[in-house]
Amino acid sequence: MLNPDVRHVLDGTSLAHLASLLPDGAPHSVPVWIGTYGDHVAIITGPGSQKARNLRRDPRVALSLTPPDNPFQPVIVRGRVVEWLEGDVAWEIVDRISTKYIGGPYSRSQERVVALIEPDRQIVG
Repeated sequence: MLNPDVRHVLDGTSLAHLASLLPDGAPHSVPVWIGTYGDHVAIITGPGSQKARNLRRDPRVALSLTPPDNPFQPVIVRGRVVEWLEGDVAWEIVDRISTKYIGGPYSRSQERVVALIEPDRQIVG
């Protein structure tokens, strides 16, 4: 279950930094748009991106972000990708997340999927 304080930050407009593991075990960290879907953390990505390839091979993930109104209150989530969404259900989530960041739906010029992350550990502050 998502901590209410964590959910509040995830549903805001903070950019998150997602860390995954490359095939050789080296860390790979990238900024991502983020949101929630039920009790999961939702991230948007291209199906062939490095982060998608990393997470399909090894679903463990770490996320860090700070609320825009309080950059001294870090939020850290560790967990694993438990489901990948594609098609219409994914586009509903992509558009909801896109709207909070840019005020409208995501361009359909690029294919997008949604990774759902089940948190194992959540830290605020």
